[in-house]
Amino acid sequence: MISPICKVIKATLALIASIAVLLSLPGCVIGAAVGGMAESYRRTGSTTYPAEYSRIEGKSFAVVCSASRAIEAEHPGIVARINQRVNDRLIQNANPSYAIPSNDLLTVLYNTPQWPAMTREDVANLLGVERLIVIEIVDYRLNEPGNQYVWAGAIAGIVSVYESDSALPNDPLFEKSISVQFPDASGFMRNDIPEAAVTAELSNRFINRAAWLFYEHEESNVIPY
Repeated sequence: MISPICKVIKATLALIASIAVLLSLPGCVIGAAVGGMAESYRRTGSTTYPAEYSRIEGKSFAVVCSASRAIEAEHPGIVARINQRVNDRLIQNANPSYAIPSNDLLTVLYNTPQWPAMTREDVANLLGVERLIVIEIVDYRLNEPGNQYVWAGAIAGIVSVYESDSALPNDPLFEKSISVQFPDASGFMRNDIPEAAVTAELSNRFINRAAWLFYEHEESNVIPY
């Protein structure tokens, strides 16, 4: 059995040999090797990003999501899915002092169908929170208009934050537009990707982008959206 010391010596000798080989190569070859290693790291690595809005921490909050009646009618359930999953993600990652469990939150919103017409201060008071996160979905489609056979999914929305304990409870103190697409290449048809897979991936991408605004997170360096 090889002793630990022998293993260290062998590893050190191998490293020295590798360095010697590199030093014996022309400068352009060394540059290419280092560049290749850097590109490989970039493609397989990830980057940590800070929250764009961090004032949820230590505060009570709730997420509310809305869309036009046309979107609700054509894609039933998508608004509730985004609402629930973003709220759940922030409960897990944004360190709030309090958050309404998603099932209770959706029940309150369902029983108060007029909430989109209420002032943001009134909605925050209804839910008893200091931070009201409003997600307005302004576009949702799975295909290009007039072409139901080729997938061209897209979601666009606006994420706004209202601080009910501020001097301006009805003015957004943070606002961000988000848009995502799927598939990443054109030409995919219904026979290539099931509709459920397109819907799931499209909403997952939007949920990620909306939730990531509020806590430090890692993203792959080659994330396609």
